[in-house]
Amino acid sequence: MNLFTHVNANTVAEATAALADGKAQVIAGGTDLLCYLRNMCSPNPPTTLVNIKTIPDLADIKVEGGMLKIGALTTLTTIANSSVVNGNYTALAQAALAAASPQLRNVGTIGGNICQKPRCLYFRFEYNEFPCLRKDPSGICYALLGVNKDCSIFGASDGCVATCPSDTAVALVALNASIVTSKDTWAAADFFVIKDEQINSLDADEIVTEIQVPTPAAGTKSAYKKFAFRKAIDFPVVSCAAVITSSGGTVTAASIVLGGVHNSPRKASEAETSITGNAIDATTAEAAGTAATTGAAALAVPVPQAKYKIQLTKVMVKRALLATA
Repeated sequence: MNLFTHVNANTVAEATAALADGKAQVIAGGTDLLCYLRNMCSPNPPTTLVNIKTIPDLADIKVEGGMLKIGALTTLTTIANSSVVNGNYTALAQAALAAASPQLRNVGTIGGNICQKPRCLYFRFEYNEFPCLRKDPSGICYALLGVNKDCSIFGASDGCVATCPSDTAVALVALNASIVTSKDTWAAADFFVIKDEQINSLDADEIVTEIQVPTPAAGTKSAYKKFAFRKAIDFPVVSCAAVITSSGGTVTAASIVLGGVHNSPRKASEAETSITGNAIDATTAEAAGTAATTGAAALAVPVPQAKYKIQLTKVMVKRALLATA
């Protein structure tokens, strides 16, 4: 592992100041970052780690002004066990519970979960054996011609077919959440983008401070479903968060978001249209699942090993919708 300096930040201002030189990175739970550092998979390792666990008031859950507010340092276990989150924001509680293993959820934070780096095997390969374009603009996407069974089935962003590995990101986009940072407030749908080694919009001297989720409308239920080869530890191969508002047994509004199939959580607009105005049953849920894969078959050609995800996507959408019925 490369040598680095460890700095404790006592305030958000101290943290952002320490990050200003562009050679530092934030550490909280460290469940993703330490693996990244240990494997020496990047030519751009940080020279300083800025510990933000020492900043107070960033690890609480509260409802204020009709808004659920979760501090960035709140652990995934705390979120999964919260009666408040389980009550009105079920998909988020389920996504937090689905992430990683109990040991990792006990220390991993929601801020870290939404800011983790790509899991593409070429990006993560030890000693930067594959200098992909995420780490070197002059590089290539090795997955396009190599092992691509875990890659995007909806095309590439800037030539990259790595997928967003975060469970909670999918639920947050579906719930129309906002990501509050030291500089700005982002709609969750706009926050998750491929940016160098990141899958988020943060600047080098910017940190996430809070997650805000509006209270769902009356008659709303939500669910998060995930397929992974191992139920514990594994990242999602395909996942789906569904937030459904119904009246008189008929869907009046739908928010359906896919995970594991694109560079960022993907809004399944066709599936939302398909289910709106209908009652949720096995037939309509299956039809929505099919609609969610519109365009995937053609775009999967560059990464043929990932085509199995098309069927998985249909199943995960169907299961998520039926869980809200």
